[in-house]
Amino acid sequence: MAYRKRLIWLGVLALLCMVGYMTLNLQGALGYVIPRRFTKLAAMLVTSVAIGVSTLIFQTVTMNRILTPNVIGLDSLYMLLQTGLLFLFGSSILLEVGIEVRFVATILLMVGFAIVLYQLLFRGEGRNVYFLLLVGLVFGTFFGSITSFLQLLMDPNEFQLLQDRSFASINNVDSDLLMLTTVLLVLNTAWLWRYVRFLDVLALGRDHAINLGIPYEKIVKRLLIIVAIYISIATALIGPITFLGLLIVNVAYQLIPTYRHHALAVATVLLGVIALVGGQLIVEHVLNFSTTLSVILNLIGGSYFIYLLLKGVDR
Repeated sequence: MAYRKRLIWLGVLALLCMVGYMTLNLQGALGYVIPRRFTKLAAMLVTSVAIGVSTLIFQTVTMNRILTPNVIGLDSLYMLLQTGLLFLFGSSILLEVGIEVRFVATILLMVGFAIVLYQLLFRGEGRNVYFLLLVGLVFGTFFGSITSFLQLLMDPNEFQLLQDRSFASINNVDSDLLMLTTVLLVLNTAWLWRYVRFLDVLALGRDHAINLGIPYEKIVKRLLIIVAIYISIATALIGPITFLGLLIVNVAYQLIPTYRHHALAVATVLLGVIALVGGQLIVEHVLNFSTTLSVILNLIGGSYFIYLLLKGVDR
């Protein structure tokens, strides 16, 4: 198939980005530099898989290429949880409770929130995914308002700690959290593998999927829980990057003209690696840390989002 050559080229480009990141300007204490770069590289790989695959699944379920999982308020909930912890317990909570415990608690709360939304979605007749999006958008705005209110009441020092967690940062990845998120990513992907074969059919729409014998409600519920876990992994590991998923998934659609989701998923992950690792290379060695990777990705992704809105996207 023609798109396989494009996948190979994407793989080569992603590999070059990774090799370049690990070897460019490699000097000084190698025993310190190489492990640190490897940790950041591993974090970018985990984030590429989590954001890319979750956005691809979400767009397939919603039948819309300009939507991302952030629409249903998952990133707003994450920020509310972080703000609430600091507001209620102070910065001492960061020392008294391990990062792994806080991460697991955040995962459980975010998945619980997703389950509540899905119960609202499928409890009544005639409700569809757009109802979920509407409810999620309302909750996201509500969570954001509470977060802003709590931040106004916080101690300035604790607010500064919170600000550090509010923006995507690859330079401060916790190695212990990286191990935990990697294990969870593998388990979540193994769970997703059971439902990959349904994605090609779900892309046809709800009615066609039901007519072809797909247990639509059951599959969509589980897929959206998988999405919630992926987003929790990416957000907890390096922070929120709003437009990365939108950017890499839509570029994958353009480069890989196929309905097969396994090929689209591979292309999306490779594009995520190129965007994150290549972007971090530019930030470190061209811009000399004068800006952050999230600013660049959100600028490019936001511009691309406006382009998609003006152009119109056909499913």
